[in-house]
Amino acid sequence: MAPNTYTWVSAWFLLSAPVIIWDASYCLMRPRSMIGGDLHWIWKPYGKYQEVDDIYGVKALIENNGFTNAQAFLNLIETALNLFYLYLAHVAEYPSASVVGFASAVMTLSKTVLYWLQEYYCNLCDIGHNDLKTLVVYWIIPNGLWIVIPTLIVYKLGKDITSSIDVAARESEKKASGKSQ
Repeated sequence: MAPNTYTWVSAWFLLSAPVIIWDASYCLMRPRSMIGGDLHWIWKPYGKYQEVDDIYGVKALIENNGFTNAQAFLNLIETALNLFYLYLAHVAEYPSASVVGFASAVMTLSKTVLYWLQEYYCNLCDIGHNDLKTLVVYWIIPNGLWIVIPTLIVYKLGKDITSSIDVAARESEKKASGKSQ
């Protein structure tokens, strides 16, 4: 039995993979990826972002803040799971592919909520220097996508997984009641 697949879920996993890899490589290549670095040309838009979010900028690098690279490392695991889901769902047609997609989306959601909570609990220590417009355009909207879409994926794939478990439980009950008669 092939897994349920959804074009929008697969598109998110596929299209987000290069974005996540680009982001993670920026973080892991600092300071070479930053303004003034010999590889900055690859990550030119991050010239603005490293000023908006200090966790991506010079401040975190100087302070040897490990959060940036820790989340980048998890981004790579998340991307590997996203691509593995696509393989399982569309190539192998593995019935339990939804479990991998669900786990990956939960990972993305959890990591992003942690990122936001870090800012909340440190009193906006890395983004509080921005005006509201800059914060909305460069931090809230782009990072908000990584909460909204994974939440929808968790909901959709979670419903599929729950439904499959319910069907299996009913079948198991039928078999058990048939044997007891």
